[in-house]
Amino acid sequence: MATVHDSSAKRRIHKELLTLQREANHPDINDKTLRCFEITTNPDDNIFEWHVKLRAPEESMYAGGIFNLKITFPTDYPFKPPSVVFLTRIYHPNINANGNICLDILRESWTPALTVQKVIISLISWLDEPNPKDPLVPEIGRLYITDIEAYKKKVKEYVRLYAKDN
Repeated sequence: MATVHDSSAKRRIHKELLTLQREANHPDINDKTLRCFEITTNPDDNIFEWHVKLRAPEESMYAGGIFNLKITFPTDYPFKPPSVVFLTRIYHPNINANGNICLDILRESWTPALTVQKVIISLISWLDEPNPKDPLVPEIGRLYITDIEAYKKKVKEYVRLYAKDN
């Protein structure tokens, strides 16, 4: 039996999904960011789990990369943030080898006013503007701060090895 939270969360998640799909395919909306990702829901109709294919923007240092992510919503969404995990390996100071993300809007800065669309847009800009001073992977954060060119070279290598033709 569904709880009150469960059914209100389902309504909110479904509404966000429809909005994202409508805006991503609308010819009058020129937001290139919305065209960077495709969302599908779990095949068993579990609206609480989304699969995202994120194509890095052309101007990004991750350009050419296609990253698979999984978004899992809690039953008390939007009062608690969704969990976002990179399934594709990525070289980033705020994403560890398990794909876990250290992003403030998915933790202490979460507010029910945020939507998944805002989270994904933040993720896309955050790819090229990480927080190396509060890294989940300290050695990557150090490289970003001390040798940005070596960092960019590693990013390109990871894109080539792990994020092509997913």
